[in-house]
Order: sequence, then C-alpha cells, then structure tokens
Amino acid sequence: MNRKTAPHPGHSSPSILGGTMIVAGTVIGAGMLTLPIIAAGMWTGWTLIVLALSFCMMRASALMILRANLRYAPGASFDTVVRGTLGRGWNLLNGLSVGFVLYMLMYAYTSGGGATLEHSLGLSWPQGLVSLCFGLLLAGCIFWSTRVVDRLSVVLMAGMVIAFVAALAGMLPAFQTSHLQDAAFAAPDALPKAWYLLATLPYFLTSFCFHASVPSLVKYYGPDERRIGRCIAYGLLIAALFYAAWILMGFGVLGRDDMRQVYAQGGNISHYLAAVEQVRADAWLGRTVSVFAFLAVVTSFLGAGLGLFDYIADACSFDDTLSGRVKTALVAFAPPVLAGAVFPDGFIMAIGFAGFAAAIWSVIIPALMEFKAGSSRAGLVWIVLIYGVLAAGFHLLSPDVLDVLPVYR
Repeated sequence: MNRKTAPHPGHSSPSILGGTMIVAGTVIGAGMLTLPIIAAGMWTGWTLIVLALSFCMMRASALMILRANLRYAPGASFDTVVRGTLGRGWNLLNGLSVGFVLYMLMYAYTSGGGATLEHSLGLSWPQGLVSLCFGLLLAGCIFWSTRVVDRLSVVLMAGMVIAFVAALAGMLPAFQTSHLQDAAFAAPDALPKAWYLLATLPYFLTSFCFHASVPSLVKYYGPDERRIGRCIAYGLLIAALFYAAWILMGFGVLGRDDMRQVYAQGGNISHYLAAVEQVRADAWLGRTVSVFAFLAVVTSFLGAGLGLFDYIADACSFDDTLSGRVKTALVAFAPPVLAGAVFPDGFIMAIGFAGFAAAIWSVIIPALMEFKAGSSRAGLVWIVLIYGVLAAGFHLLSPDVLDVLPVYR
C-alpha cells in the first residue's frame, strides 16, 4: 500500500542548502574534469547546446523520479518504487542498470581520486594503494551517517568553490579567446562539429546523474516535493555553471590539439592536470587545480556513495543496525574500491559505459513511470524518453563498443 508520512514534529527540517550541496556534490566530480576532453570534437557552440540540453533533460527525469517516490513512504528506494510502479520485469532491468552505474561511478571516483592524490602529492606509493586508502576513508564517512555526508558536502563544496575560482584565476593568463572560435576544422578532421556530439551524449548525461540520491533526499526531507525540487534545481544549476566555466577555460587554455593529446594519453585526471601545468608552469596554479580536482572527486564520491548505500540496504533488506550497516557497506563499497585499487586505469571508458546504463534507469525508466502514472506532461515525457534512447544507442555506436561514431582523439 502506498503511504506518505510527515517528518517527526520534534525534528527540525533540514536546510535546502544541505540538499542542494548533496545534489551538486554528487554531480560535480571526476566527470566534470573530463568534459573538455570529451567535447573537443564539437568545440564551443555545440558543447554549450549539449550542456543545456543535458541539464534540462536530467532535471526533468529527476523530478519524475521524485513524483514517483512520493507515492511511497520516505525510505523507499528506487528499487521499491520501480517494482511497485512498473512491475518485476522493469524492476530487474532497473536494478541491473542502477547497480552497474553506481558501481562504475564508484570505481571511477576511486581511481580518479587515487590518481589525483598521487599526481598532486608526488607520492611514491603505487597508485592502486593510494586509491584503496582514498576509497576506504570516504566509504567510512558514508557508513557513519547521512548527516555526516550532509555536513561534509557543505564544507567541501565551499572549499571546492574557493579552489575552483583560484584555479580559474591561475589559468586566466594562459587563456586565449581565439581558441574558442568555432572555425571550420582542417583536414583530416573536416567532419561537421555536430557529428562529434553524438558520442558525447552519454558522458554529459552521466555528468548530471545523481538520481540514485533522490530517494535519499525523500528519506532525509520527508514528502516535501517543493523543497526537494528546489534542491534538485539549484544543485543541477550550480553544476551546469561549473561545467560551462571549466569547459570554456579548458578550451581557451589548452586548445583543441592539446585536448586531443590528453585523450590519447588515456584521459585520466592526472593527464589533464599535467597538460595544464605544461602550458603554464606555475607551482601555485598546479596546487590550486589539484586541490579543486581532489575536492570535486571527494564530493562526488560521497554523493554517489550515499545513493549506492541506501539502494543496497533496501534491495538486500539490510536493517539500520550496526551489523546491517556493516553488511550494506561491504556489498556497496568493497567491489568498486578494490577494483579501483587493482585496475587504476580505464577511467573514461568506465564513464561511457556508466552513461549507457544511466540512460536506462535515470531517463528511460522515469519517463515510463510518468506514463504509467497518467501524467499530464505527455509531450515532455516523450522528449525525455527519446533523449534517453538516443544517449544509450549512441554509446553502443561509440568506439568503446561498435566503433561507428567518431571521437576526437
């Protein structure tokens, strides 16, 4: 039976700021640092169009999940909501895609965090060991409580904003507006710029994907659609502004050919940081960019990890006792953290595959649930559904799978 419950009258309502920071902290992470590299083929104009499209579509699909979740008691995960709305068949597909995306993202953030620490601190430790320590420490924070993630997200986001501004200021002397011009490409890269955008859709989709945290927000705030909706809108808007500034600065500093070289080297965060440092050899700049990159990965790990933790607890019926939380933590964090330690490379490929699965559960399935609920927003639902199908299909045509679509690398 569907139920709604109000927050306990003795409890103070959490602030919108905390929820906004959880959303923004989840989406602003390692994916942001690679967007300039992924977008190098289509360059400035089409990149901004794809960025705006992704923001609108992912906000719409998140609100669809929220409306479906509010038909259940706070604490019900996406697994419970899909099973009750669409049935067991869609729930099985949803469970496989959700688990795949969250595990892949946690692996990517573990790997990216280790690479950033190793590059920034000049550690002589193996990157796998650094990634392992990084992942275990943050997993412990999520295991402790949601409120810890809330408080840490606010503090870390504040620090990330400061580091972000400092990094942009440090890169500004090397910025060249001529690099941003959408001039025609010279041979052998004379393909229309729009052709390159097809393979980027899954990456931009993933960069706005926080949707596993929507049930956590409902659990945290109670059935308050207006407040949660504001958290979603503000959090995604912050992310979009960060992305636009970072992409344009990267384009203006490195230029299209240097972006291509970063991708050719593997496209990990450390490769991008090294390229920026080569353009402008400044120790202060290197430190600020590294601090920003590190904080971005940490906040993203915490947000995605919180969603994975709550999802596993509900899907596996683990209770909220100490022993139940330990079991949840082991199932949620052991596979991706160990994978990040053993296989520290493959970051960009992981993000691409995550985008394919994310298109299923964070876009297609929410649209189907909105249809099932008899939504009056039929036009928007069709647009979101088509967007999700295209994003998933384009990944299958990407160089990582069928190698049909071009990628500028």
